[in-house]
Amino acid sequence: MKFFVDTADVAEIRELAETGLLDGVTTNPSLIAKTGRDFLEVVKEICAVVEGPVSAEVTALDSATMIAEGRKLAGLAKNIAVKVPLTWDGLKACKALTSEGTMVNVTLCFSANQALLAAKAGATFVSPFIGRLDDLNLDGMELIREIREIYDNYPALQTEILAASIRNANHVKESALAGADVATVPPAVLKGLATHPLTDKGLEMFLSDWKKTGQKIL
Repeated sequence: MKFFVDTADVAEIRELAETGLLDGVTTNPSLIAKTGRDFLEVVKEICAVVEGPVSAEVTALDSATMIAEGRKLAGLAKNIAVKVPLTWDGLKACKALTSEGTMVNVTLCFSANQALLAAKAGATFVSPFIGRLDDLNLDGMELIREIREIYDNYPALQTEILAASIRNANHVKESALAGADVATVPPAVLKGLATHPLTDKGLEMFLSDWKKTGQKIL
């Protein structure tokens, strides 16, 4: 599974990129607004930090303007994935942009039928929102499983499943088990995947025993 981080905080992105565990970044206008900086400048800076796809979202609702905005975003860097909503106009924009060689992330997916349409439109990624479905007492993981089964039925469909709206470590594990290609997570969730109380306890014991020996490696 690939790991994308869902943030526009360049400092956090840089720190995570140094681990070698980061495969890409997803952003949206809301995340970039929190930085208080210019939208295009932030996107360009993120693209310079990571080699993988950086999703930058259009703000238009009609296909013609989505395409125009998408072209401008794609011109910022080679690793831009233009993010469009899963609407009829978004699907039109997806088809046009992917036909020009631009990566497209079709976002706000809440059904398997929507995901099928995104794949038919040539989407590079489709982003089902797990957490938002769970908020409505629906099974977000079941959606991932349904999309995986449909895509596997038709090998010609090359769209990757990007599990989004991930809230916790269990969401990451379940997404991986369900066959998602990518998980995009907040920085805190990604860092939290490495922690476990038994790891901390074991390390504490090792250090205590080592201290008793009075030895040093350096």
